[in-house]
Amino acid sequence: MCRNIRVLHNFEPPATGDEVRAAAIQYVRKVSGSTKPSQANQEAFDRAVDAITAITQELLDSLVTNASPRDREVEAAKAKARAAERYGVR
Repeated sequence: MCRNIRVLHNFEPPATGDEVRAAAIQYVRKVSGSTKPSQANQEAFDRAVDAITAITQELLDSLVTNASPRDREVEAAKAKARAAERYGVR
């Protein structure tokens, strides 16, 4: 899985449309092997991003959980601490 795609489910506030679209773009880039498609492939790339954005939003809207929502700032701090540990940054 692409490391730039983040968990979007069960956050307070919920994931925004921009976050869902950014994840879709990262997914399409990874699958296509291209960060910027050629002019010939731009339309197919854009259609794929639109379709994946829609289905991802549908998935997020359909998921149910009993867990309490996660806090974005707390999760970001945890990720930063893991990165510091992994890369030896203090």
